[in-house]
Amino acid sequence: MNILSIQSWVSYGHVGNAAAIFPLQRLGCDVWSINTVQFSNHTGYGHWTGQVYSGDSVRDLVDGIEARGALSRCDAVLSGYMGDAAIGEAILHAVARARAANPAALYCCDPVIGDADTGVYVRPGIEDFMRERALAQADVLTPNRFEVERLTGLGCATLEAAKTAVAALAARMRTEGPRCVLMTSLETETTPGDHIDMMTAENGAFHLLRTPRLPVSVNGAGDAIAALFLYHRLRTGSAVAALEAAGSSVHGLLRHTADAGSREIRMVAAQEEFVAPSTLFKAEPC
Repeated sequence: MNILSIQSWVSYGHVGNAAAIFPLQRLGCDVWSINTVQFSNHTGYGHWTGQVYSGDSVRDLVDGIEARGALSRCDAVLSGYMGDAAIGEAILHAVARARAANPAALYCCDPVIGDADTGVYVRPGIEDFMRERALAQADVLTPNRFEVERLTGLGCATLEAAKTAVAALAARMRTEGPRCVLMTSLETETTPGDHIDMMTAENGAFHLLRTPRLPVSVNGAGDAIAALFLYHRLRTGSAVAALEAAGSSVHGLLRHTADAGSREIRMVAAQEEFVAPSTLFKAEPC
């Protein structure tokens, strides 16, 4: 399996490509990575150094990969944090070139906009790009609850409201694709206070995965689960199987991180969780 991953990079810690590449490689996937930014560390620390790359620089790397004839073997394009709205157009260029070379290639868009505890944290123009341009090209979406609400204008306080919002999101996705949505960080009236939910939707069917809430607050888990969900969706053809595998792996990763009291996710130390999760969680229809 070959995935072209276009997202951020940090030298210290694990977010963006630094959270997505290793789990995919550990599962035997070849990852062709293009970085949209290169920072010393993630911005949650409040201070960082580094650069945001231009859309032209991202496009040049895509074209260089295409010149090697590699895109005919590209199974999917994965995008995450963009850094600048112009990079979004370069990502859609990558998607178009990949589909031209391999019509079966999927585009998985992790529409990074913000989170409930931070609000919007991306640069101006990126949220509009996601809403107006990226959704229509996406085959797979992996937003958190906050991002679903921002992209649709619909609240997700109840399970039925969340399903309505996700269905509205799916309706705006690429018609030729599976229109597969994974919603993370979901809390509704049915979610126990000591648990957290994820929900997937595909072909009109909704499934919920509930895992125990862990005493940990870290960055990068969303980037890891987007990559793992895409991998398992490609591997199995099932959104439910992908939800169970990815959710179980990331719960194991976060449990290792919580046990270590780490500020950064324990990506390397917990690597067996990607191959054989220590606890397997089952998704239920909802």
